Amino acid sequence: MTDVNPQATPPPTRTPRFDFDTVIDRTGTPSMKWQWYGEDVLPMWVADMDFRSPPAIVEALRERAVHGVFGYEQHPADLPEIIAERLKRLYDWDVTPEAITFLPGIVSGFNVASRAFVRQDEGLLIQTPVYMHILHAAQDAGVQNHAMALSRRADGYATVDLDRFEQTITDRTRLFLLCNPHNPVGRVFTREELAGMAEICARHDLVICSDEIHCDLIFSGHQHVPIATLDPEIETRTITLMAPSKTFNIAGLHCGFAVIPNRELRRRYQHGRGGLVGMPNLLGYAAARAAYLEGQPWLDALLRYLETNRDLLADYLAQYMPQLHMVAPEGTYLAWIDCRGAQLPQSPYTFFLERARVAFNDGAAFGPGGEGFIRLNFGCPRSLLLEGLDRMRAALETLEA
Repeated sequence: MTDVNPQATPPPTRTPRFDFDTVIDRTGTPSMKWQWYGEDVLPMWVADMDFRSPPAIVEALRERAVHGVFGYEQHPADLPEIIAERLKRLYDWDVTPEAITFLPGIVSGFNVASRAFVRQDEGLLIQTPVYMHILHAAQDAGVQNHAMALSRRADGYATVDLDRFEQTITDRTRLFLLCNPHNPVGRVFTREELAGMAEICARHDLVICSDEIHCDLIFSGHQHVPIATLDPEIETRTITLMAPSKTFNIAGLHCGFAVIPNRELRRRYQHGRGGLVGMPNLLGYAAARAAYLEGQPWLDALLRYLETNRDLLADYLAQYMPQLHMVAPEGTYLAWIDCRGAQLPQSPYTFFLERARVAFNDGAAFGPGGEGFIRLNFGCPRSLLLEGLDRMRAALETLEA
């Protein structure tokens, strides 16, 4: 009988298990999400998940901190190539590392585009309801706001009316700010929808700036398509904004990037920074590199957890709060909930804050089409999601008493 050396035997292959159930106490920290309201309020608003970031990111930050020297730094030399390889793997998108421009955040990214490509007597096109910083981008840049409303089918599903899209464009429109996956409605636009919008933009010679920060947070049955990948002509007029921040819950580290394959477009974009928009900080770079090199197993597990949360939310509303309506989001961890059927005595935001002590984003803050809605963040441990839903249910039941 031959003795087996256990150290020579390879360990069994195991799927890494990540903990998304533990409630991490964020009270008493500088967290915007948890400090904004009173201690008795459960915050389910700002797009900030209540999960620890991947262990690989935490370790990368620890190693960088231990180094102890925090002078001026450029991005890691291999980070543009890592991103380019990722874009090829995920979207079959061939991008040179030179096409990648780093930014401290995506909001800075589309504000730079607004200033670089739109003059004061010109306008930019947006689709409402939409992320509030996109909603106010024209005002912030001192240009005209050319806004069109997303359409809603009878079941509440949001769509793009291409006729209305084109009719909103004027001879002074210069830029289209696209949000895909869409915040707050949760749509992941199809290739056909994107092609329709892109064709109209090309016909009217619009630059496209596409906020795709939620592109990694896509649920089963859907596929993210960067609008720049539709064809080479669209790519030449497109600035694509991406970041690891929402995906890996590292928004506070401020690291994003723009993908701009067209050299002249990239030059104009860089000029538009005007010495006002800097670069990510060195810890943001370290976290981004670790996220893209080692974070995929964590992301795979996160998506399964978020999808279960989304489905639990949908089932709970249907069973216990049928007066509220939600179209299941196709991406993001944000639910867009129509409260108009509840006939609340005040705005749903105020009602649930005062009577349920749960804080959501007020739908009206996302512009026309958001009135009567709330945006709920289900990127949290399941126990917190259930607590928030139970509080909402109890508040609604007081109306029936």
